[in-house]
Amino acid sequence: MSDSPTLQLSKDLIARASVTPADAGCQTLLAERLSKLGFRIEHLRFGEVDNLWAQRGTGEDLFVFAGHTDVVPTGPESDWSSPPFTPTLKDGMLYGRGAADMKGSIAAMVTACERFTAQHPSHKGAIGFLITSDEEGPAVDGTVKVVDWLQQHKQSIRWCLVGEPTSTNKVGDIIKNGRRGSLNGRLIVHGQQGHVAYPHLARNPIHLAAPALNELCAITWDNGNDHFPPTTFQVSNIHGGTGASNVIPGHLTIDFNFRFSTEVTDALLKERVETLLKKYQLRFDLEWSLSGQPFLTPAGELVDATQQAVQDICGYRAELSTSGGTSDGRFIAPTGAQVLELGPVNATIHKVDEHVSVADLDTLSRIYERILERLLTV
Repeated sequence: MSDSPTLQLSKDLIARASVTPADAGCQTLLAERLSKLGFRIEHLRFGEVDNLWAQRGTGEDLFVFAGHTDVVPTGPESDWSSPPFTPTLKDGMLYGRGAADMKGSIAAMVTACERFTAQHPSHKGAIGFLITSDEEGPAVDGTVKVVDWLQQHKQSIRWCLVGEPTSTNKVGDIIKNGRRGSLNGRLIVHGQQGHVAYPHLARNPIHLAAPALNELCAITWDNGNDHFPPTTFQVSNIHGGTGASNVIPGHLTIDFNFRFSTEVTDALLKERVETLLKKYQLRFDLEWSLSGQPFLTPAGELVDATQQAVQDICGYRAELSTSGGTSDGRFIAPTGAQVLELGPVNATIHKVDEHVSVADLDTLSRIYERILERLLTV
């Protein structure tokens, strides 16, 4: 039996080794497919990053599929059961880097549009594609720059569906209607280097920081709300010392992250941390980096259309969730767009032998098509 159009396009995309920020020709392939459907194509390169904007139709009712062609590194290819950039079918699964995150989703978006525009060549509103190759990397020359470009061209997105792999047990069971904010901190605690046998002549920054760190880990920052779990604080890296067992270090570096709800702000978190550190009379430097603000798309047109599409195609109701990491939706939501994320099962993303169900790819394509029908037909 021949491959479905969604499976074949997924394989064609996986075969391109687009390790971030490389696109490896994926966007050219997508542009060729979309231009045949009447999409106007804009190749937007910012820095070393390739981005694609494609649009069919005009008007205020602009529905955008958003995604990324870049993938994370494979790790040692010898650990894979088949070469990561050789799409491989086994037991109803498609194996390859990017199969689930998120070349399969992009393929499903394109084939959904192919069927939809064939059935509804004069659909109302407009369909857009916002595709970047900078999502798995620094995310500074990708979606955020395309959004700026759209705003400069007086273009507003009304609805946006990001193809991140949101499903947990079966395709379409989870829809992300928001994401927590992400705030990173790098704390350097200053002490005084010395010999471990003469601690009175030194100041051990590890010892000095330990009580403050313990309190930071124990704080309840908020209790969350109906849409977001409580804010979390996690230490990701600690480094101190020269490598010698008889030297008290002069400095201690601690990296940490907040995933925060809408019950707090990044400014409030910064203030509370710095006040606590000063309470312990630490000498420190602290650098902050905000990866994204929290966002939420409440019940409305896009949520209703997407949940109903899953019900129509799969026969069950999708659950709304804001759990997990960040996505490029954080750059689109501040423009006022309704933003959701819906994609395949995420059990193997970023792992060796990443794979996705072949049947799920076709199901996902039908869900995407049904969303278009509900929003862009009379």
